[in-house]
Amino acid sequence: MATTGDQVATGRWEHFPHDADIGVRGYGASPGEACEQAALAMMAAIVDPATVRLKQEVDVDLEAPRLDLLLVDWLNALIYEMAERRMLFGAFEVKIDDNHLKGRAFGEAVSRARHAPAVEAKGATYTELAFVEDRPGLWRAQCVIDV
Repeated sequence: MATTGDQVATGRWEHFPHDADIGVRGYGASPGEACEQAALAMMAAIVDPATVRLKQEVDVDLEAPRLDLLLVDWLNALIYEMAERRMLFGAFEVKIDDNHLKGRAFGEAVSRARHAPAVEAKGATYTELAFVEDRPGLWRAQCVIDV
């Protein structure tokens, strides 16, 4: 984790083990940043996000009654957009206001030769679903992705 003076950089992601599927976890200073990082974790299970050129933008606008449900809807919207547009994403911007998520995914068309996708994400699930503020200014968003 990078530090700047007395501040600790919170935006990061990780995978966690889960049988045949993969757990994704994003951390951030805000719920939006945690969603961005969870999306990066999902992408990193598919492809190295650094290999994805940020040539196109896709907007996502969602509402859900709770943050954890918003996370599942966000990841499933990205999975849908990847399949529908035959794209991969390498960066994300998310703003959450109450129960409303406005997100943007940046990416490009899939190149099997250049990207070499490892798996196909089929859907975000409610398994091990959590969206909590672990401590003031550190949000954790997680769930299991069916691959």
